[in-house]
Amino acid sequence: MMNIRKTAVLASLIVLCVAMAAGQPTVLRVDINQIKGKVNPAMWGLFFEDINMGADGGLYAELIKNRSFEFFRPLMGWNVLGKAQEGALLVLNRQEQQAANPRFLRVNTERSGAEGMGLSNEGFRGMGIKEGLRYDFSVMYRQRKPGITLKLELVDSAGRVIGQGRWQPRGDGQGWQKQSASFQATATHPRARLNIWFEGAGEIDLDMISLFPADTWKGRPGGLRADMVQLLADMQPGFLRFPGGCIVEGFDLSQRFQWKKTVGPIEDRQQLINRWNFEFRHRPTPDYFQTFGLGFFEYFQLAEDIGAEPLPILNCGMACQFNSAEVVPMDRLDEYVQDALDLIAFANGDISSPWGKLRAEMGHPEPFNLKMLGVGNENWGPQYIERLAVFQKAINEQYPEIAIVASSGTDPSGERFDYLNSELRKMQVDIIDEHYYRHPDWFFENASRYDDYDRNGPKIFAGEYAAQSVRIASPDNKNNWLTALAEAAFLTGVERNADVVTLASYAPLFGHIDGWQWTPDLIWVDNLQAYGTPNYYVQKLYATNKGTHIVPVTAGGKPLTGHQGLYASAVVDGNAGEVIVKVVNRNGDSETVVLDVPGIRRMPATATCIVLQSDNLDRMNTIDQPLAVSPKTETVEINGKRPQFELKPYSFTVIKIKR
Repeated sequence: MMNIRKTAVLASLIVLCVAMAAGQPTVLRVDINQIKGKVNPAMWGLFFEDINMGADGGLYAELIKNRSFEFFRPLMGWNVLGKAQEGALLVLNRQEQQAANPRFLRVNTERSGAEGMGLSNEGFRGMGIKEGLRYDFSVMYRQRKPGITLKLELVDSAGRVIGQGRWQPRGDGQGWQKQSASFQATATHPRARLNIWFEGAGEIDLDMISLFPADTWKGRPGGLRADMVQLLADMQPGFLRFPGGCIVEGFDLSQRFQWKKTVGPIEDRQQLINRWNFEFRHRPTPDYFQTFGLGFFEYFQLAEDIGAEPLPILNCGMACQFNSAEVVPMDRLDEYVQDALDLIAFANGDISSPWGKLRAEMGHPEPFNLKMLGVGNENWGPQYIERLAVFQKAINEQYPEIAIVASSGTDPSGERFDYLNSELRKMQVDIIDEHYYRHPDWFFENASRYDDYDRNGPKIFAGEYAAQSVRIASPDNKNNWLTALAEAAFLTGVERNADVVTLASYAPLFGHIDGWQWTPDLIWVDNLQAYGTPNYYVQKLYATNKGTHIVPVTAGGKPLTGHQGLYASAVVDGNAGEVIVKVVNRNGDSETVVLDVPGIRRMPATATCIVLQSDNLDRMNTIDQPLAVSPKTETVEINGKRPQFELKPYSFTVIKIKR
């Protein structure tokens, strides 16, 4: 670690950290000789849930909607082209013969008539198509009467062809096969669709009709949307929590998330209705399903790609208590517990074990090094505690090295929270997951929330936080600068207590501008672009400037938790040899501060200042102005041992000083 006594902390901030004297300053004392605790290297992370078209139609780059005809309405997303005689297009159901993917389409062009016949797929609110990019079409097929060729057309919203190719089946065998064809787009369009024309006479069975862009993350066939992953990687997240969120619970237990149905060959993964399909009357989304092309293997792989610890959350035998409140009887809980034990084996097991062997067959013989596992999501009451106890006993006996993350319910206070907080501490769980969806005022007022938490008790996971500009679940909530500034102020208290709060993540992660159910969200996308909100940049600044050890920053001997509208936290980074101070000014005027760093014998010549600021608290980033509120960085000169500085109005500033 660096020599703390030789480390200076000082910065000048007005406009872009320009020093000037003004009024009576607030003295901020940063005592770098008093190490208060270590910062978890994985502290600042990501919460992913398939909400707002976060997976299908979002992170998962598949462009075809309802590719295997498994939606409630088998042809949802598809339209018939031309004239087809009765029986020319049939959806067949194999039922128990292929329970995970029972439906397929039978095409008989001998019945179609002279006009020709085809199908058109609308994609997820259209297909985002890029000029010059290769697109890879694939399909599982079984020839019954050879003779059919597929003509492929990408067309824009006016019907103009912007890409075309041909697909002709090989051989005349009766078994199912998979075959691909590729072609390039000739124009860019945000809401294109794919037309498939059936040419020639014959009969063929089709399933898993798929179209992917070539520019997926790391170029993986059938992979993830690269621009969305890049925004995650840029945050340098310490962990990735998946797959949610409320979809873990399901409306009832039949709709719960079951990880075992999301691994193995894509065509064998059993589709499930997304509980956000029907959750909100004001945002009905009848075409929202989970195909699980983004399954548990891909989640683990994504975490590894972006350098994050995996944090899977599993159902604890309870459905959503706001919906059905269905619970599995205690004498039938073994299946759920075994799912947890098998998941650990899938992530960490030797390739000679059944689950380790499956992981290796999917392309990852090395273990994923799982260290944490969540049991339940936003569950509460004694029914949760008694089920959690069964999981805790089984996991601790077989995998004592795995830390268990437990739910503290839906709210950061109240009767439910108080009961769970007490019981979980008695159980000595490893990590308690707390959630905060509140008005910005709550975040400003709770910057000292963790100052008096028990240092010897369970660690805390700030698992879901987001300031709500209107109210919880309102469709009118905004990702404006006020919400982000409030979160920045609250997170100074989280960082100041990083010896207690070991993990933190904003939620939800993604929102599609044409397909969202919940707002606010950290990152917004359309079919071609993705951008970070002001809230994204707050979380990113904490994650990329986390330091290694906490040091106190005080005003008048007390933590700065709103004194004169200022909030602050400080860390030292022993690896980079830096002191990092974060300061929030919630006032509409500039504020003068003096940084007092006792024990420093000589100040450095320069500091790095990163400023996130807007004079307009209602300012938001948009597709057209993605960087309206974004960080500005500059190197500034420093003079004097206790100089005073101006903090811009409504600002969040990160000051970094090398020793």
